[in-house]
Amino acid sequence: MRSSPWATSAWPDRLLDARSPSGHWEGELSSSALSTATAVSALTLVGGHAGLVREGLRWLAANQNDDGGFGDAPGCPSNISTTTLAWATLSMHDAPGVSATCAWLEARVGTLSAASIAAGIRDVYGEDQTFAVPILTHCALAGRFGWDQIPALPFEFAALPPASFKWVGLPVVSYALPALIAIGQAQHHHNPSRHVLSRLVRGLARQRTLNVLESLQPTSGGFLEATPLTSFVTMSLAGSGLVDHPVTQRGVEFLVSSVRTDGSWPIDTNLATWVTTLSINALGADRFSDEERGSLRRWLLDQQFKTVHPYTQSAPGGWAWTDLPGGVPDGDDTSGALLALRVLGDDPEIRAAATGGVGWLIDLQNRDGGIPTFCRGWGTLPFDQSSPDLTAHALRAWSAWRTVDPRIDRAMERAVRYLVRGQRADGAWIPLWFGNPWTADQTNPVYGTARVLECGDLLPSAARHRGEQFLYSMQQTDGSFGTIEETALAVSATGDERGTHWLSRQTEMTPSPIGLYFAKLWYYEKLYPLIFTVASLGDRAEP
Repeated sequence: MRSSPWATSAWPDRLLDARSPSGHWEGELSSSALSTATAVSALTLVGGHAGLVREGLRWLAANQNDDGGFGDAPGCPSNISTTTLAWATLSMHDAPGVSATCAWLEARVGTLSAASIAAGIRDVYGEDQTFAVPILTHCALAGRFGWDQIPALPFEFAALPPASFKWVGLPVVSYALPALIAIGQAQHHHNPSRHVLSRLVRGLARQRTLNVLESLQPTSGGFLEATPLTSFVTMSLAGSGLVDHPVTQRGVEFLVSSVRTDGSWPIDTNLATWVTTLSINALGADRFSDEERGSLRRWLLDQQFKTVHPYTQSAPGGWAWTDLPGGVPDGDDTSGALLALRVLGDDPEIRAAATGGVGWLIDLQNRDGGIPTFCRGWGTLPFDQSSPDLTAHALRAWSAWRTVDPRIDRAMERAVRYLVRGQRADGAWIPLWFGNPWTADQTNPVYGTARVLECGDLLPSAARHRGEQFLYSMQQTDGSFGTIEETALAVSATGDERGTHWLSRQTEMTPSPIGLYFAKLWYYEKLYPLIFTVASLGDRAEP
């Protein structure tokens, strides 16, 4: 039998070596053409950052796809959203590659006008204006066309009490409130409503909503620690004559501090809390010394939100994806943190934190029994809805802490019913935050199904069997289930020996862009293949 990397414990050792000097994991997100294009445009409109603009344009030129378009991350297929943003940015500077980008867009939407671009973007996002309107606003601010084809965002709604947001029918998802305010203000500045009453209301709401926007901005300056959202806010305010506004200036500080040495920007600063909890759960308690467990325990407890979050009005008890101030507590990261705390111990402080986290998840549960990302019952747009992967994660977290809250059994029953109802006819479950950019519908049923099957006996046997059969239907002749990440997750769910053999023969953990960020923005995380492989193989050597 040939020796494998796993047999010599290379992969868990590599994962342990990937920790930051402070003892937790930060990971490394892929650079993003979309982030770089929006950051360059924002800094251009603000002015005074010629060097960063020049380096960003150089990176875009070097990472343009052969077909002339742009994908979200290096290696991703070209898509209309990122290509449109890059076209606007490159055109502002008459930069290299703009002709090829124009040709790519013209082949898909025809003449490059506001109407044709808006129609192409609408085909992607439908009624969801969360990302469609920012793209078109970017183009207008870059001087590519006017404002007449851009749907108006009712920024005046942000002046209402936060508790009313779910009832007024906001045309964007919960996390996009800063963009609603800033872009709506830009529209009001450049193309005010023809209706006298609307103009009056928006004029009166202008300062109050700017105050709301300022209250939402974290100390880092980065809304959600995300370059695109921060760039859209910054460019909209700068393009409306508010270059010196505190929100604009803090946004610029965030962009300047988060640029990479090669001139690019990632989609988000880091997923430190997420990759740390995944790593702890993959490695298990025995891989850490008492001192290391204590340090990770303290770090993770410190990440739990202890007060109401100003952004989503979320109650205390949850965890965000990052340890940075722009994070927002969410269902997936709270579940991951609860499972990691179970690995790290069960002292009174951990149990108190777990009680708060379990209760937070129960309060997040939607009426359909599923778990959404940020806010219960916020709206009907995709990223505010329940999803199987988040619900399965919460189900496992509740099971790990079953005795801390008398409501858990009822919450688990409802979650299981949601998962059974949400299983497709072919046995698969579709995740929310992960996908496959090379498939027609860009979903990733392997990821979603594997994550739900990790619930094991918590699921009815019939649903488990159908899910397993679906995964085996996706297995390739070499034993893999697609990417390293997908194969590792499928092996975790099934224990499949052929998949285990395929994984044990891998000598490099090359990441794939399977991650979906806000509004279907693709990314890869350097640690995903390593974390998922360690979790899947456990102490099994090559068969």
